[in-house]
Amino acid sequence: MTLGEHHGGPALPDARFEGRVQFQQLVRDALACAAREGWRQIILSDADFLDWPLGERELAESLMAWSRQGRRITLLARRWDEATRQHARFVAWRKTWSDIIEARACRNADPLEIPSAIWAPGWMMQRQDLQRWAGLASHDTARRHLLHEELQGWLAKSTTAFPASTLGL
Repeated sequence: MTLGEHHGGPALPDARFEGRVQFQQLVRDALACAAREGWRQIILSDADFLDWPLGERELAESLMAWSRQGRRITLLARRWDEATRQHARFVAWRKTWSDIIEARACRNADPLEIPSAIWAPGWMMQRQDLQRWAGLASHDTARRHLLHEELQGWLAKSTTAFPASTLGL
């Protein structure tokens, strides 16, 4: 898979990917593209986000550049406890921008069932083989629609999670 240059950064591919390096680079490239192009809506979904590069400075900078009033990001996981311990920069960003972030959890779901994906109105990426880090990135309308429907089904079964603050009484 090769990524070309587009609007000052890598163009998001229509391609299959395999391996940890390619998967993590797609996550970085997608969020950098979201910031550059001003995507209004994003859904990030994974059982636990432990193998996503969410704690990296580059990713935190992309999320900060993307964050604006009127934009929305939905985060879906099975559980957030480990991810919040591992990704401190991401947790700090979540606290800063809590007004545009909806974090959800499906605690009783099988971790292998929750999609490992990024969805946006114009592009999607889904990891279909977790062991080989393999999946598909696509601009295809039909693929994006199917993934969006699947994610909406999971979100309907989820509950609010990963609070922006842990205020005690």
